[in-house]
Amino acid sequence: MPMIEKSIIDATNDKALAALKSDYAHLGEVLARRGVDIEWVKTKVAAYGVAVPSWGVGTGGTRFARFPGTGEPRHIFDKMEDCSVINELTRATPTVSLHIPWDKVADISELKQKGDDLGLGFDAMNSNTFQDQPQQRLSYRYGSLSHADGATRRQAVDHNIECIEIGKQLGSKALTVWIGDGSNFPGQAHFARAFERYLEAMKVVYKELPDDWRIFTEHKMYEPAFYSTVVQDWGSNYLIAQELGPKAYCLVDLGHHAPNVNIEMIVSRLIQFKKLGGFHFNDSKYGDDDLDTGSIDPYRLFLVFNELADAELSNAEGFNPAHMLDQSHNVTDPIESLMTSAMEVCRAYAQALIVDRKALDAHQVGNDALLAYETLKQAFRTDVEPILAMARLEKGGAIHPVAAYRASGYRGKVSDKRPAVTGSGGGIV
Repeated sequence: MPMIEKSIIDATNDKALAALKSDYAHLGEVLARRGVDIEWVKTKVAAYGVAVPSWGVGTGGTRFARFPGTGEPRHIFDKMEDCSVINELTRATPTVSLHIPWDKVADISELKQKGDDLGLGFDAMNSNTFQDQPQQRLSYRYGSLSHADGATRRQAVDHNIECIEIGKQLGSKALTVWIGDGSNFPGQAHFARAFERYLEAMKVVYKELPDDWRIFTEHKMYEPAFYSTVVQDWGSNYLIAQELGPKAYCLVDLGHHAPNVNIEMIVSRLIQFKKLGGFHFNDSKYGDDDLDTGSIDPYRLFLVFNELADAELSNAEGFNPAHMLDQSHNVTDPIESLMTSAMEVCRAYAQALIVDRKALDAHQVGNDALLAYETLKQAFRTDVEPILAMARLEKGGAIHPVAAYRASGYRGKVSDKRPAVTGSGGGIV
Protein backbone atom coordinates (compact mmCIF):
# COMPACT_ATOMS: atom_id res chain seq x y z
CA MET A 1 0.00 0.00 0.00
CA PRO A 2 2.40 2.74 -1.17
CA MET A 3 1.73 6.31 -0.06
CA ILE A 4 3.62 7.86 -3.01
CA GLU A 5 2.65 6.93 -6.55
CA LYS A 6 5.40 5.02 -8.33
CA SER A 7 4.88 7.11 -11.46
CA ILE A 8 5.91 10.23 -9.54
CA ILE A 9 9.10 8.60 -8.29
CA ASP A 10 9.86 7.28 -11.77
CA ALA A 11 9.30 10.70 -13.35
CA THR A 12 11.68 12.48 -10.99
CA ASN A 13 14.23 9.68 -11.34
CA ASP A 14 14.14 9.82 -15.14
CA LYS A 15 15.23 13.45 -15.05
CA ALA A 16 18.27 12.67 -12.90
CA LEU A 17 19.26 9.20 -14.12
CA ALA A 18 21.80 10.17 -16.81
CA ALA A 19 23.69 12.49 -14.46
CA LEU A 20 23.68 9.88 -11.72
CA LYS A 21 25.12 7.18 -13.98
CA SER A 22 27.91 9.53 -15.04
CA ASP A 23 28.69 10.61 -11.48
CA TYR A 24 28.60 7.02 -10.21
CA ALA A 25 31.00 5.85 -12.92
CA HIS A 26 33.41 8.69 -12.17
CA LEU A 27 33.33 8.04 -8.42
CA GLY A 28 33.89 4.35 -9.10
CA GLU A 29 37.10 5.20 -10.93
CA VAL A 30 38.27 7.49 -8.12
CA LEU A 31 37.63 4.85 -5.47
CA ALA A 32 39.20 2.10 -7.58
CA ARG A 33 42.48 4.04 -7.60
CA ARG A 34 42.33 3.86 -3.79
CA GLY A 35 41.63 0.14 -3.85
CA VAL A 36 37.94 0.51 -2.93
CA ASP A 37 35.19 -1.36 -4.79
CA ILE A 38 32.25 1.03 -5.21
CA GLU A 39 29.83 -1.88 -5.64
CA TRP A 40 30.88 -3.26 -2.25
CA VAL A 41 30.20 0.10 -0.61
CA LYS A 42 26.83 0.41 -2.36
CA THR A 43 25.80 -3.06 -1.21
CA LYS A 44 26.67 -2.21 2.40
CA VAL A 45 24.78 1.09 2.24
CA ALA A 46 21.75 -0.55 0.64
CA ALA A 47 21.58 -3.04 3.51
CA TYR A 48 21.78 -0.32 6.16
CA GLY A 49 18.66 0.92 7.95
CA VAL A 50 17.88 3.52 10.57
CA ALA A 51 14.60 3.62 12.50
CA VAL A 52 12.37 6.68 12.48
CA PRO A 53 10.64 7.84 15.67
CA SER A 54 6.85 7.95 15.50
CA TRP A 55 6.88 11.26 17.37
CA GLY A 56 9.32 12.78 14.88
CA VAL A 57 6.73 13.16 12.11
CA GLY A 58 4.80 15.70 14.18
CA THR A 59 5.82 19.33 14.51
CA GLY A 60 8.02 19.92 17.53
CA GLY A 61 8.36 23.01 19.66
CA THR A 62 10.32 24.74 22.39
CA ARG A 63 9.83 25.26 26.10
CA PHE A 64 8.01 28.46 25.21
CA ALA A 65 5.70 27.52 22.38
CA ARG A 66 4.75 25.05 19.70
CA PHE A 67 3.55 26.27 16.31
CA PRO A 68 1.51 23.51 14.65
CA GLY A 69 2.25 22.53 11.07
CA THR A 70 -0.21 21.64 8.34
CA GLY A 71 -1.43 18.10 7.89
CA GLU A 72 -0.07 16.94 11.23
CA PRO A 73 -0.71 13.29 12.09
CA ARG A 74 -3.68 12.84 14.41
CA HIS A 75 -2.72 9.44 15.79
CA ILE A 76 -0.31 6.55 15.32
CA PHE A 77 -1.99 5.35 12.12
CA ASP A 78 -1.37 8.74 10.47
CA LYS A 79 2.17 8.66 11.85
CA MET A 80 2.75 5.27 10.28
CA GLU A 81 1.67 6.59 6.88
CA ASP A 82 4.09 9.51 7.17
CA CYS A 83 6.87 7.12 8.21
CA SER A 84 6.06 4.99 5.17
CA VAL A 85 6.58 7.99 2.88
CA ILE A 86 10.07 8.44 4.32
CA ASN A 87 10.96 4.81 3.67
CA GLU A 88 9.41 4.69 0.20
CA LEU A 89 11.58 7.58 -0.95
CA THR A 90 14.83 6.89 0.94
CA ARG A 91 14.65 3.08 1.27
CA ALA A 92 16.69 3.51 4.44
CA THR A 93 14.07 3.59 7.22
CA PRO A 94 12.33 0.19 7.35
CA THR A 95 11.28 0.37 11.02
CA VAL A 96 9.37 2.71 13.32
CA SER A 97 10.07 3.27 17.01
CA LEU A 98 6.95 3.77 19.12
CA HIS A 99 6.47 5.82 22.28
CA ILE A 100 3.97 4.64 24.88
CA PRO A 101 1.47 5.98 25.88
CA TRP A 102 1.60 8.47 23.00
CA ASP A 103 1.11 5.65 20.49
CA LYS A 104 -1.10 3.38 22.55
CA VAL A 105 -4.07 1.81 20.72
CA ALA A 106 -7.02 -0.31 21.78
CA ASP A 107 -6.33 -3.03 19.21
CA ILE A 108 -2.63 -3.79 18.86
CA SER A 109 -3.29 -6.30 16.07
CA GLU A 110 -4.72 -3.45 13.99
CA LEU A 111 -1.49 -1.49 14.41
CA LYS A 112 0.56 -4.55 13.53
CA GLN A 113 -1.53 -5.00 10.37
CA LYS A 114 -1.00 -1.34 9.47
CA GLY A 115 2.75 -1.86 9.66
CA ASP A 116 2.51 -4.98 7.51
CA ASP A 117 0.40 -3.16 4.93
CA LEU A 118 2.96 -0.36 4.73
CA GLY A 119 5.97 -2.68 4.75
CA LEU A 120 7.21 -1.30 8.07
CA GLY A 121 8.50 -3.15 11.11
CA PHE A 122 8.68 -1.98 14.70
CA ASP A 123 11.94 -1.00 16.33
CA ALA A 124 12.59 -0.50 20.06
CA MET A 125 9.69 0.45 22.31
CA ASN A 126 10.10 3.69 24.26
CA SER A 127 8.57 4.15 27.71
CA ASN A 128 7.50 7.50 29.15
CA THR A 129 7.85 8.22 32.83
CA PHE A 130 9.06 11.78 32.32
CA GLN A 131 5.51 13.14 31.96
CA ASP A 132 2.28 12.80 33.89
CA GLN A 133 -0.56 11.39 31.79
CA PRO A 134 -4.34 11.90 32.16
CA GLN A 135 -5.80 9.59 34.81
CA GLN A 136 -2.30 8.78 36.11
CA ARG A 137 -2.61 8.06 39.82
CA LEU A 138 0.82 9.19 41.05
CA SER A 139 2.94 12.06 39.73
CA TYR A 140 6.48 11.86 38.36
CA ARG A 141 7.21 15.46 39.31
CA TYR A 142 9.94 14.32 41.70
CA GLY A 143 11.06 11.23 39.83
CA SER A 144 9.84 7.90 38.54
CA LEU A 145 12.04 4.81 38.70
CA SER A 146 14.18 6.51 41.37
CA HIS A 147 11.33 8.18 43.29
CA ALA A 148 11.55 8.09 47.07
CA ASP A 149 8.00 6.69 47.17
CA GLY A 150 7.81 2.96 46.50
CA ALA A 151 4.31 3.13 45.01
CA THR A 152 5.45 5.68 42.43
CA ARG A 153 8.40 3.49 41.50
CA ARG A 154 6.06 0.51 41.12
CA GLN A 155 3.82 2.55 38.81
CA ALA A 156 6.84 3.38 36.64
CA VAL A 157 7.97 -0.25 36.63
CA ASP A 158 4.50 -1.43 35.61
CA HIS A 159 4.46 1.04 32.73
CA ASN A 160 7.77 -0.28 31.39
CA ILE A 161 6.50 -3.85 31.65
CA GLU A 162 3.38 -2.78 29.74
CA CYS A 163 5.65 -1.44 26.98
CA ILE A 164 7.35 -4.83 26.77
CA GLU A 165 4.00 -6.59 26.46
CA ILE A 166 2.87 -4.26 23.67
CA GLY A 167 6.19 -4.66 21.89
CA LYS A 168 5.98 -8.45 22.01
CA GLN A 169 2.73 -8.30 20.05
CA LEU A 170 4.26 -5.96 17.47
CA GLY A 171 7.47 -7.90 16.91
CA SER A 172 9.75 -5.43 18.65
CA LYS A 173 12.89 -6.80 20.30
CA ALA A 174 14.01 -3.99 22.60
CA LEU A 175 12.92 -1.50 25.23
CA THR A 176 14.52 1.94 25.55
CA VAL A 177 14.31 3.59 28.96
CA TRP A 178 15.06 7.27 29.43
CA ILE A 179 14.09 8.99 32.66
CA GLY A 180 14.09 12.65 33.58
CA ASP A 181 14.75 11.86 37.24
CA GLY A 182 17.19 14.10 39.05
CA SER A 183 17.34 17.27 41.12
CA ASN A 184 17.40 21.02 40.58
CA PHE A 185 19.07 22.06 43.84
CA PRO A 186 22.03 20.86 45.92
CA GLY A 187 20.79 18.68 48.74
CA GLN A 188 17.44 18.00 47.08
CA ALA A 189 18.28 14.34 46.44
CA HIS A 190 20.66 11.78 47.91
CA PHE A 191 22.77 10.74 44.92
CA ALA A 192 23.58 7.20 46.04
CA ARG A 193 20.12 6.33 47.34
CA ALA A 194 18.41 7.63 44.21
CA PHE A 195 20.72 5.57 42.01
CA GLU A 196 20.18 2.47 44.14
CA ARG A 197 16.40 2.87 43.91
CA TYR A 198 16.69 3.21 40.14
CA LEU A 199 18.78 0.03 39.88
CA GLU A 200 16.34 -1.94 42.03
CA ALA A 201 13.40 -0.80 39.89
CA MET A 202 15.21 -1.54 36.62
CA LYS A 203 16.08 -5.03 37.82
CA VAL A 204 12.36 -5.75 38.13
CA VAL A 205 11.80 -4.53 34.55
CA TYR A 206 14.81 -6.52 33.34
CA LYS A 207 13.36 -9.76 34.66
CA GLU A 208 10.34 -9.31 32.40
CA LEU A 209 12.43 -9.13 29.20
CA PRO A 210 11.94 -12.06 26.80
CA ASP A 211 15.10 -14.06 26.14
CA ASP A 212 15.61 -12.50 22.69
CA TRP A 213 15.08 -8.89 23.84
CA ARG A 214 17.51 -6.18 24.86
CA ILE A 215 17.04 -3.18 27.12
CA PHE A 216 18.71 0.14 26.29
CA THR A 217 19.33 2.72 29.01
CA GLU A 218 19.94 6.30 27.97
CA HIS A 219 22.10 8.84 29.75
CA LYS A 220 21.62 12.60 29.73
CA MET A 221 23.67 15.26 31.49
CA TYR A 222 20.79 17.63 32.25
CA GLU A 223 17.11 18.39 31.55
CA PRO A 224 14.51 18.39 32.91
CA ALA A 225 16.65 18.20 36.04
CA PHE A 226 19.37 20.84 35.91
CA TYR A 227 21.55 20.20 38.97
CA SER A 228 21.85 16.44 38.70
CA THR A 229 20.36 13.56 36.77
CA VAL A 230 20.24 9.98 37.97
CA VAL A 231 21.73 8.62 34.72
CA GLN A 232 23.94 11.56 33.85
CA ASP A 233 26.79 10.13 31.75
CA TRP A 234 28.10 7.09 29.94
CA GLY A 235 29.96 5.89 33.02
CA SER A 236 26.77 5.62 35.04
CA ASN A 237 25.09 4.09 32.01
CA TYR A 238 27.79 1.44 31.75
CA LEU A 239 27.45 0.62 35.45
CA ILE A 240 23.71 0.13 34.93
CA ALA A 241 24.28 -2.24 32.01
CA GLN A 242 26.80 -4.21 34.05
CA GLU A 243 24.49 -4.41 37.06
CA LEU A 244 21.42 -5.50 35.09
CA GLY A 245 22.97 -8.27 33.02
CA PRO A 246 23.82 -9.48 29.50
CA LYS A 247 20.61 -8.18 27.91
CA ALA A 248 21.29 -4.60 29.08
CA TYR A 249 23.11 -2.11 26.87
CA CYS A 250 23.92 1.61 26.72
CA LEU A 251 22.17 3.90 24.27
CA VAL A 252 24.02 7.01 23.05
CA ASP A 253 21.98 10.08 22.12
CA LEU A 254 24.26 12.54 20.33
CA GLY A 255 22.55 15.52 21.99
CA HIS A 256 22.80 14.27 25.58
CA HIS A 257 26.37 15.35 26.26
CA ALA A 258 28.16 18.52 27.25
CA PRO A 259 29.46 20.62 24.34
CA ASN A 260 32.78 19.34 22.96
CA VAL A 261 32.54 15.94 24.65
CA ASN A 262 34.40 13.30 22.61
CA ILE A 263 31.38 11.16 21.75
CA GLU A 264 33.29 8.95 19.32
CA MET A 265 35.62 7.90 22.14
CA ILE A 266 32.60 6.99 24.28
CA VAL A 267 31.36 4.88 21.37
CA SER A 268 34.73 3.14 21.15
CA ARG A 269 34.77 2.38 24.87
CA LEU A 270 31.28 0.89 24.84
CA ILE A 271 32.13 -1.23 21.80
CA GLN A 272 35.31 -2.44 23.46
CA PHE A 273 33.42 -3.62 26.53
CA LYS A 274 30.47 -5.02 24.54
CA LYS A 275 27.87 -2.67 25.94
CA LEU A 276 27.01 -0.40 22.99
CA GLY A 277 23.28 -0.82 22.44
CA GLY A 278 22.63 1.82 19.85
CA PHE A 279 22.07 5.46 18.97
CA HIS A 280 19.59 8.26 18.82
CA PHE A 281 20.93 10.44 16.03
CA ASN A 282 20.44 14.22 15.95
CA ASP A 283 22.63 17.31 16.08
CA SER A 284 23.18 20.24 18.40
CA LYS A 285 24.74 23.67 18.62
CA TYR A 286 24.29 24.58 22.28
CA GLY A 287 22.82 21.60 24.14
CA ASP A 288 20.19 18.99 23.52
CA ASP A 289 18.83 20.92 20.54
CA ASP A 290 17.40 17.89 18.67
CA LEU A 291 18.39 19.44 15.35
CA ASP A 292 18.48 17.51 12.07
CA THR A 293 21.25 14.92 11.99
CA GLY A 294 24.38 16.26 10.33
CA SER A 295 23.03 19.82 10.09
CA ILE A 296 25.62 21.34 12.46
CA ASP A 297 28.60 18.99 12.74
CA PRO A 298 28.65 16.35 10.00
CA TYR A 299 32.31 15.64 10.75
CA ARG A 300 31.47 14.47 14.25
CA LEU A 301 28.80 12.18 12.80
CA PHE A 302 31.43 10.77 10.45
CA LEU A 303 33.87 10.22 13.32
CA VAL A 304 31.19 8.28 15.21
CA PHE A 305 30.60 6.11 12.15
CA ASN A 306 34.35 5.67 11.73
CA GLU A 307 34.32 3.82 15.06
CA LEU A 308 31.24 1.83 14.03
CA ALA A 309 32.73 0.84 10.68
CA ASP A 310 36.00 -0.13 12.34
CA ALA A 311 34.11 -2.45 14.71
CA GLU A 312 31.97 -3.89 11.93
CA LEU A 313 34.86 -4.58 9.57
CA SER A 314 36.96 -6.14 12.34
CA ASN A 315 34.04 -8.35 13.44
CA ALA A 316 34.05 -6.97 16.97
CA GLU A 317 32.48 -9.44 19.40
CA GLY A 318 28.90 -8.64 20.41
CA PHE A 319 28.66 -5.69 18.02
CA ASN A 320 25.04 -5.17 16.93
CA PRO A 321 23.95 -1.57 17.58
CA ALA A 322 20.45 -0.29 16.88
CA HIS A 323 20.19 2.99 14.98
CA MET A 324 17.38 5.52 15.29
CA LEU A 325 16.77 9.19 14.50
CA ASP A 326 15.51 11.32 17.40
CA GLN A 327 14.78 14.90 16.37
CA SER A 328 12.35 17.77 16.83
CA HIS A 329 11.31 19.76 13.79
CA ASN A 330 10.12 23.28 14.45
CA VAL A 331 10.49 25.17 11.16
CA THR A 332 10.71 22.41 8.54
CA ASP A 333 8.38 19.76 7.20
CA PRO A 334 9.13 16.81 9.55
CA ILE A 335 9.01 14.31 6.68
CA GLU A 336 11.61 16.26 4.73
CA SER A 337 13.86 16.63 7.78
CA LEU A 338 13.70 12.93 8.59
CA MET A 339 14.45 12.01 4.98
CA THR A 340 17.50 14.25 4.79
CA SER A 341 18.67 13.03 8.21
CA ALA A 342 18.37 9.40 7.14
CA MET A 343 20.46 10.22 4.09
CA GLU A 344 23.06 11.99 6.25
CA VAL A 345 23.44 8.90 8.41
CA CYS A 346 23.87 6.78 5.28
CA ARG A 347 26.42 9.30 4.01
CA ALA A 348 28.50 9.09 7.20
CA TYR A 349 28.37 5.29 6.99
CA ALA A 350 29.53 5.27 3.36
CA GLN A 351 32.35 7.70 4.11
CA ALA A 352 33.48 5.54 7.02
CA LEU A 353 33.51 2.47 4.81
CA ILE A 354 35.97 4.04 2.37
CA VAL A 355 38.54 4.99 5.02
CA ASP A 356 41.90 3.40 4.14
CA ARG A 357 42.16 1.41 7.36
CA LYS A 358 45.47 -0.23 6.48
CA ALA A 359 47.07 3.16 5.96
CA LEU A 360 45.39 4.60 9.04
CA ASP A 361 46.70 1.77 11.19
CA ALA A 362 50.23 2.28 9.87
CA HIS A 363 50.11 6.00 10.61
CA GLN A 364 48.80 5.36 14.13
CA VAL A 365 51.50 2.80 14.86
CA GLY A 366 54.10 5.14 13.35
CA ASN A 367 52.85 8.11 15.40
CA ASP A 368 52.27 10.14 12.24
CA ALA A 369 49.51 12.41 13.47
CA LEU A 370 49.22 14.47 10.30
CA LEU A 371 48.85 11.59 7.86
CA ALA A 372 46.51 9.80 10.28
CA TYR A 373 43.96 12.59 10.37
CA GLU A 374 44.47 13.30 6.65
CA THR A 375 43.51 9.68 5.98
CA LEU A 376 40.21 10.30 7.75
CA LYS A 377 39.76 13.66 6.04
CA GLN A 378 40.24 12.09 2.59
CA ALA A 379 37.26 9.82 3.21
CA PHE A 380 35.18 12.62 4.73
CA ARG A 381 35.86 14.97 1.83
CA THR A 382 34.77 12.38 -0.73
CA ASP A 383 31.34 13.07 -2.22
CA VAL A 384 29.62 9.69 -1.80
CA GLU A 385 26.19 10.97 -2.89
CA PRO A 386 26.26 8.91 -6.13
CA ILE A 387 26.56 5.75 -4.01
CA LEU A 388 23.63 6.73 -1.82
CA ALA A 389 21.46 7.74 -4.77
CA MET A 390 22.23 4.57 -6.73
CA ALA A 391 21.41 2.43 -3.70
CA ARG A 392 18.07 4.21 -3.33
CA LEU A 393 17.32 3.88 -7.05
CA GLU A 394 18.03 0.16 -7.19
CA LYS A 395 15.78 -0.44 -4.18
CA GLY A 396 12.89 1.45 -5.76
CA GLY A 397 13.45 4.76 -4.00
CA ALA A 398 14.04 8.28 -5.27
CA ILE A 399 17.32 9.68 -6.55
CA HIS A 400 16.26 12.99 -5.01
CA PRO A 401 13.77 12.16 -2.21
CA VAL A 402 12.81 15.72 -1.28
CA ALA A 403 12.13 16.64 -4.91
CA ALA A 404 9.97 13.54 -5.38
CA TYR A 405 8.14 14.23 -2.12
CA ARG A 406 7.32 17.79 -3.14
CA ALA A 407 6.27 16.66 -6.60
CA SER A 408 3.83 14.21 -5.02
CA GLY A 409 1.93 16.95 -3.17
CA TYR A 410 1.63 14.59 -0.20
CA ARG A 411 1.53 17.30 2.47
CA GLY A 412 -1.31 19.10 0.74
CA LYS A 413 -3.28 15.90 0.30
CA VAL A 414 -3.11 14.88 3.94
CA SER A 415 -3.86 18.45 5.01
CA ASP A 416 -7.23 18.13 3.30
CA LYS A 417 -8.24 15.21 5.50
CA ARG A 418 -6.37 15.94 8.73
CA PRO A 419 -7.99 18.74 10.76
CA ALA A 420 -5.80 21.77 11.29
CA VAL A 421 -4.35 22.09 14.78
CA THR A 422 -4.92 25.51 16.31
CA GLY A 423 -3.23 27.22 19.19
CA SER A 424 0.21 26.54 20.57
CA GLY A 425 1.67 24.80 23.54
CA GLY A 426 5.03 24.22 25.13
CA GLY A 427 7.09 21.08 24.96
CA ILE A 428 9.36 19.52 22.37
CA VAL A 429 6.70 17.13 21.10
